[in-house]
Amino acid sequence: MIEQRERIKFMKNKTVCVVGVGYVGLPLAKVFSKHLKVIGFDVDKEKIRNLGNNNNNEENVEFTSDPSKTKQADFVLICVPTPVTKSKEPDLRYVKSAAEIVGQQLKKGAIIVLESTVYPGVTEEIIAPILDLENESGLKCGIDFKIGYSPERINPGDEAHALDKITKIVAGMDEETTETLAALYGLITNVYKAKDIKTAEAAKVIENIQRALNIALMNLFI
Repeated sequence: MIEQRERIKFMKNKTVCVVGVGYVGLPLAKVFSKHLKVIGFDVDKEKIRNLGNNNNNEENVEFTSDPSKTKQADFVLICVPTPVTKSKEPDLRYVKSAAEIVGQQLKKGAIIVLESTVYPGVTEEIIAPILDLENESGLKCGIDFKIGYSPERINPGDEAHALDKITKIVAGMDEETTETLAALYGLITNVYKAKDIKTAEAAKVIENIQRALNIALMNLFI
């Protein structure tokens, strides 16, 4: 297995695409741009136009609404919203839509990482089949491309716990992918390697539950 130091050196020529440049994706794109070439993709053309007009200091970031640009990426990080429906069910339409777009533009050898908050099983049981179905080149998950999960843990407006100060949980579909993702995210912050994707997904759900409980408890004293 390639040593971590060699992996980091290997990363230098790689390209990262962040799909969804909102409050989660935009900081991620900016911090990765200090180390790698970054493509920031979003379907919101007005947002992309505004980001492009204010992109003087991010020379390594290309903001675009052109889906074909995602094919240049060695790593595709999906950072889209996961709201709930009126009946309090998980609304995965943005995640599925992002997977469809990425699947149509897959590069052989790429690693697709979901960062959105989801319940255990979504990455492997929903996202992977969509990626398989949408790509027209016949690329197969686990053979021609890999998947992983690394939950976003950003607390908007909290500078004391900015992205580079938060431990990033990573998990790939196999050990090699996990090690590669650890090297990737290790460029920007500390990393914790979960034993598998479902464990990483569950960790994010538990963290959200803990945060909600803390807020509820504090509200009792206000």
